[in-house]
Amino acid sequence: MSQAIHILSRESSSLSEAAYSRIRSMIITLELEPGSLISESALMSTLKMGRTPIREALRSLANEKLVEVYPRRGMFVSRVDVANLSQLSETRAVLEIKAAELAATRSTAADQEITKALIKEINAIKGDLDMPTLIGLDQRIHHHIYQCTHNEFLASALDNYYAHALRIWFLALDRVEHLADAIIEHRALLEAIASNDPKAASKAMKEHVEGFESEIRKSL
Repeated sequence: MSQAIHILSRESSSLSEAAYSRIRSMIITLELEPGSLISESALMSTLKMGRTPIREALRSLANEKLVEVYPRRGMFVSRVDVANLSQLSETRAVLEIKAAELAATRSTAADQEITKALIKEINAIKGDLDMPTLIGLDQRIHHHIYQCTHNEFLASALDNYYAHALRIWFLALDRVEHLADAIIEHRALLEAIASNDPKAASKAMKEHVEGFESEIRKSL
């Protein structure tokens, strides 16, 4: 299933960027298992790339704490535990709420068109959607909100933290209940942004982040 889910990432403008996007996706979807040893030669073979872009990508991923480097032992995919979830939720609770508030006050007319389109997608959800569709929609909603802040530093940081949250989500995927409900929750958030209501947007985001932690914690 994991390979059928597209992971949003920054646009690739070089081989190292392309390698970064692909390896990052492999880590998030658990194609590369947490704690596993990373083989440069295996990645070179899989991605059909040379050693230099692979190494540059792994350095970037180490900076994002998705890869751990140990001298004389090698590089490993970062492990995931409940402590990660608590620390991640603390960070997201601050930054995501601020992002929602800024999105509600800074959205442009073009941003609002996308916001309204996403609301329509949520309203059209009927029955049990497949997991790739739901996760894809969740990614697009969060990514859109980050872009609506018009703060590149904040958007970049949130993309990184969201990647860690998504990886934890994948760990618990077969045990998470009410996934569609969690996606539908975004409607209140998007409607607040569309109405330029920062107070309602921050409240909706706070409830979403706290609900995510609670649901995932029950499943780990």
